[in-house]
Amino acid sequence: MSSPPTAPARPSRVAVVIPCYKVTRHILGVIAAVGPEITAIYCIDDACPESSADLIERHSNDPRVKVVRRAENGGVGAAVLTGYAHAVADGMDVMVKIDGDGQMDPALLPHFINPILRGEADYTKGNRFWDLTQIRQMPWIRRIGNLGLSFLAKASTGYWDTFDPTNGYTAIHARVAERLPVDAISKRYFFETDVLFRLNTMRAVVADVPMDARYGDEESNLSIGKVLGEFAVKHLRNLLKRITYNYYLRDLSIASFELVAAAMLLVGGAAYGGWHWWQAASENLPSPVGTVVLPAIALVSGLQFLLAFIGYDIAAVPRRALHGSLMPLR
Repeated sequence: MSSPPTAPARPSRVAVVIPCYKVTRHILGVIAAVGPEITAIYCIDDACPESSADLIERHSNDPRVKVVRRAENGGVGAAVLTGYAHAVADGMDVMVKIDGDGQMDPALLPHFINPILRGEADYTKGNRFWDLTQIRQMPWIRRIGNLGLSFLAKASTGYWDTFDPTNGYTAIHARVAERLPVDAISKRYFFETDVLFRLNTMRAVVADVPMDARYGDEESNLSIGKVLGEFAVKHLRNLLKRITYNYYLRDLSIASFELVAAAMLLVGGAAYGGWHWWQAASENLPSPVGTVVLPAIALVSGLQFLLAFIGYDIAAVPRRALHGSLMPLR
């Protein structure tokens, strides 16, 4: 007896989400460049003072375009999450976020979409540092800022094999997007990095997509000097949260004990050695051998435990895509 025929798989539905805020010079060209592989284009007017929504509705004839107006400006993160919510409600499978200022080439859309559709990743993001010959196009202050932020992001998000964390050219599977804690995610410049942190707590797979840096007459609202301190505090907060979630609440592994041992040895060795050094210095006496050797052994051992923990953490980067095992929430 032959088995009943199976229904053909439904074609994947892919949406593009474009936050629109002061991009009226470029937005129509960006929409026009979106290829036929895209099912819907969500243009999110984030209370734009230039009335981006009105411009798009008057001049765009693309039937895929859906204009969404936000009552008040909430930042790029709020606009993207609004677009995600509308796309998920409309039954989209993958959502790609691009900016409306023309920096992100829509011709690259398949490169962001395909790894997710093939089940290789849950989230893809651009990496402008992949091709070293193209980095010279990037302003030097952005190069330095991105290098520093990338290292901090590796530690705080747990994705040690990704780079360029502030890159806004991203794609995400709908099953993963609808599980993001919308109310807890930073909505402005820290949005992309905070999303990576949330994805790691979900054990989602993230993949970098090589892309070239494109800079024209657009103006960036991100000032590295202004956000550096804020980013450092948020990275530290996320690092502590991630370690607590992954190594002490969700699981307990050898790395959990290695980190405790490292903290005890490093703090204890530094405190013991520092106290005895201060005592000897204040009395103008040489430090006893024991008060030098014991802290040195503790510090070296603590450093070894810390490096072992970091090695374990690097090896623990998620490798198996999550979205295939998730059911829709609606």
